[in-house]
Amino acid sequence: MSSTSFKQVAGRQLRKKTSFKQSVNNSLTMAYRGVLKIRRTPEQLFDVTLQPIIFTLMFTYIFGGAISGNVQNYLPVIIPGILVQTVITTSIVTGVQLREDMDKGVFDRFKSLPIARIAPLAGALLADTIRYTIATVLTFAMGYIMGYRPEGGLGHVVLAALLVIVCAWAISWIFAFFGVIARTASSVQGISMIVLFPLTFLSNAFVPAETLPNWLQWFVKINPISHLVTAVRDLANSGTVGWDLTASLIGAAVIVAIFAPITVRAYMRRT
Repeated sequence: MSSTSFKQVAGRQLRKKTSFKQSVNNSLTMAYRGVLKIRRTPEQLFDVTLQPIIFTLMFTYIFGGAISGNVQNYLPVIIPGILVQTVITTSIVTGVQLREDMDKGVFDRFKSLPIARIAPLAGALLADTIRYTIATVLTFAMGYIMGYRPEGGLGHVVLAALLVIVCAWAISWIFAFFGVIARTASSVQGISMIVLFPLTFLSNAFVPAETLPNWLQWFVKINPISHLVTAVRDLANSGTVGWDLTASLIGAAVIVAIFAPITVRAYMRRT
C-alpha cells in the first residue's frame, strides 16, 4: 500500500453517530434476533398461547350465567375484555426479557458492535408485537369456537385487533423502562403486575361498570383499560367508532411520548 493511501486512511474521521436509515436497519436486525429466539425456544409462547384459551374458558363459564344469563350473551362482553387483558399482560415480558439480557451481558456484547445503540432496545419492542398478534388471533379464534360471532364484520375485527396491538406496544415502553432501571427480572415482573393488575380487573373488561358500587364506578369509567375495551367492543360487535377509540389512541401516543425518551435515556446511561 502506498504512503498516500496510509495518509488517506489516517486522516479519515470516524463517525460517532449512526444515520436514521442505519438505526432502522439495525433495529430490524435485532427484531429478527427476537424472532429467532422465539422460534428456537417456543416455550416463550406458553403465556400467549395458553392464557387466552384458559382465561376465555374459565371466565366465560364461571361468570357467563351470573352476568349475562347464559354463555352466548356473555361472549360479546368477555371476548374483547379477555383480548385486552391478555395482550396488555403479555407486554410485561418486554421488560422482563430486557432485564434478563442486560443481566447476562448480552448488551455488553452489543456495545462492542458497530450498530446503533438504540437498536437492541427498539428491536426487542418490535419483536414482541409478534407475541401480541398471536395472543389476539388465538383469543378471537377461541371465541369463535365457543360461538362468538362479531356483528361488526371481519374488517372491524381486524381494526380492533390492530388497535389492541398498537396500544400494547405503547404500554410496553413502560415495562421496558422498568426493565432498564430495575435490578432483577423478578422485580420487573413484580412491579409491572402491581401496576397492571388493578387496571385490568378494576375495569369494564369482565362486568358492566353499572353493576359496580358507585364509589368504584368513577375509577372504572376513567380507567384507560375501560376505554380500550369499549373501543374493541364497539368495533367488533357493532362496527362503530366512538370517542373511546380516539381516547385509546391519544393515550397510546401520550405514553410513547413520555416513556420512549426517558426509557432511551435510561438505557443509554446503563449501556
